[in-house]
Amino acid sequence: MLMLYWQIGKHILAKQAEQGWGAKVIDNLAKDLSLIFPDMKGLSVRNLKYMRKFAEAYPDSAFVQAVPAQISWTHHISILDKISDSANRIWYILKSAEQGWSYRVLMHQIDLQVHTVFGVLPNNFDKFLPPLDSDLARQIFKDEYIFDFISQEEKRHETDLEKEFVQNITQFLLTLGKGFAFVGRQYHVEVGGQDFYIDLLFYHFKLKCFVVLELKIDDFKPEYVGKLNFYLSVVDDLVKQPEDKPSIGLLLCKNKNDTVVEYALRDMNKPMGVASYELTKHIPDNLKDSLPTYEELEQIIKNKL
Repeated sequence: MLMLYWQIGKHILAKQAEQGWGAKVIDNLAKDLSLIFPDMKGLSVRNLKYMRKFAEAYPDSAFVQAVPAQISWTHHISILDKISDSANRIWYILKSAEQGWSYRVLMHQIDLQVHTVFGVLPNNFDKFLPPLDSDLARQIFKDEYIFDFISQEEKRHETDLEKEFVQNITQFLLTLGKGFAFVGRQYHVEVGGQDFYIDLLFYHFKLKCFVVLELKIDDFKPEYVGKLNFYLSVVDDLVKQPEDKPSIGLLLCKNKNDTVVEYALRDMNKPMGVASYELTKHIPDNLKDSLPTYEELEQIIKNKL
């Protein structure tokens, strides 16, 4: 079907080039196709315009069969509507196929502009992982995570945030990305007769390793990576199986300074990265003044009641 749509789009482009834009090529073609194929759906004027746009965006038929064919036509319409840059379009096509994003998830990811946060996570993966695993890990972890399913009230302790993550585990796993399996919260390990508890432990089926996630509700501090390094050593010794690859650590902080992170990671001996998170996207400065405050909203609700 996708190749048929591409061929129709290519035909429209050729006819418009031959007859000119004022020839109503699309309108006439829509009428002709509806007469010839009365039971076939998807031949409206609107859809024909998308076919033209699709063929214009991807002029190579071999490329269309190899890359765009991995996702649905509905996905393509969203990408064509919302993204003008060719490289970014291809990125979202590949990520949609790789991550299994539904149409709704794709729209959400485009709105969040997630292409800007993949592959830029401060990390030391290349020092401790083979090149292919290092590249894969960089593409799997984000530099910033948006947890917009979490309540906006202030979190006084990491455990408060952990609890909400586990209560919303489906959305949390979707935010982390495809391939993550939840192993446990406050995962207990015993070392030298002492008890330790890992904030969140995951297994990644594509990386074939455990992922230790340490959560901080404040800004990054260099000493945080020392604790994460310790947990990675423990998981590799006590939890990891012989067939598993070296465990990877992810430290999630409210904010981070990438230069400080780089120095902190430099002499660690385990693969890890440091990301920031938000509970919602920042409101643009030019809109902040026009939005009601919490107190104003509270008063409005009281008046309504």
